[in-house]
Amino acid sequence: MPLLYSNQGIKPKIEGGTKPHITMAYFVNLWYCFEMQYNRIFDLIVIGGGPSGMMCAGRAAEKGARVLLIEKNKELGKKLSMTGGGRCNITNAEFDTRAFLANFPESKEFLFSPFSKFSVQDTFNFFEKKGLPLVVEGRKRAFPKTQNANDVVAVMANFIKKNNVEIKTGVKVTAMTKESDGNFLIETKSGENFHGKKVALASGIGGEGISMLEELGHTVKEPNPNLVPLTTDAEWVHALSGISLSFMTIRFRQGGKNRLKKTGKILFTHFGVSGPLILNSSFEVKKLLDVGHVIASIDMFPDTEENELDRRVWRLFELNKNKILKNILPEMMDKAIAEQILNLPDINIAEKPANAVTKEERKALVKKMKDLTFPITGTLGFEKALIADGGVALTEVNFTNMTSKIHPNLYLLGDVLDINRPSGGFSLQLCWTTGWVAGTDAGNLK
Repeated sequence: MPLLYSNQGIKPKIEGGTKPHITMAYFVNLWYCFEMQYNRIFDLIVIGGGPSGMMCAGRAAEKGARVLLIEKNKELGKKLSMTGGGRCNITNAEFDTRAFLANFPESKEFLFSPFSKFSVQDTFNFFEKKGLPLVVEGRKRAFPKTQNANDVVAVMANFIKKNNVEIKTGVKVTAMTKESDGNFLIETKSGENFHGKKVALASGIGGEGISMLEELGHTVKEPNPNLVPLTTDAEWVHALSGISLSFMTIRFRQGGKNRLKKTGKILFTHFGVSGPLILNSSFEVKKLLDVGHVIASIDMFPDTEENELDRRVWRLFELNKNKILKNILPEMMDKAIAEQILNLPDINIAEKPANAVTKEERKALVKKMKDLTFPITGTLGFEKALIADGGVALTEVNFTNMTSKIHPNLYLLGDVLDINRPSGGFSLQLCWTTGWVAGTDAGNLK
């Protein structure tokens, strides 16, 4: 009598009402259900539901693999939804791979292989075929045409769900162990365990995966937050939260000497400063902070010499002799910034009429407009960092398929790798590329 089995249980169903009897098929069914229901063996387990993890999981499942994606946050793509000020700088539209990888000076030699398999053009094609066209803005930064990062998250979420990836959110991985049969045992904080023939580690910045990799024998450089906002204890900076300066020069000083100079956009926040200019300076500033105190200096008029700026301010005062300074300086700069500068303890002339300002006070004001200083106290750390420097030594990674040279069934993606890169779409492109290449290889079940 034929037996019909279901993975919903281990009891055999009997056709025709005949009494059940035990056969070898019953024990096979019992073993299968135990393996699939209790040991939870997957072709691939992806740890991390960020851009590289979702790309890897979706691609591997698309090729036929049984995939489990584990994410410690309650939703997928949490940081992805916040990138680019909520618009998501999805890639950089530099279609020449060699020119693109020139932005990875320390690691470009490793990246030619994966980028030959999934390039910037492939990223454009991927999202546009899924109904999310991209637009290119200044500095070749590419964004979704909708200007909404949540649309990028939605595309990736649909990609993995369409391909039947099993998803576990709000689950923290606590241990990853190589078993005697070569598979991986993944343990979680909830006590639920999973087994994977292959594992892709895409746990992101400062993720739990770093310590796991060390336990598995990898050489790991301790990660530090990179592309991260900077903090200050200067209250006047905090008071300007939400205000940005479009074209300013910032210098970072240490020991009375200028150590770093950048020009671009600065965003004041309730904790310090952010924006592309700051993010692209943070890696070097963090290294300076490891040595000692750092002072930031903003030149609000980088294209104007101090003498010429003094003449402009003098003419403004002459045309408005009887007006209060806090009412006339906004003709040269943002009103809130003007008020904060005029009320600084070493300036303190906000309530003075222009004709009452001495030459010395005017020159001190001009100097402040060219040298607006505040201390840098640190960074916001991993939670607010877009990427981190540090991670697995690149010499221990096989970049043809993104696997570990120590454990060939372990894939290493995105921020797990010790790759430094600038903002402007380069970080996310690295995630798309490494995720796709790893997923393609992991989905090969032959």
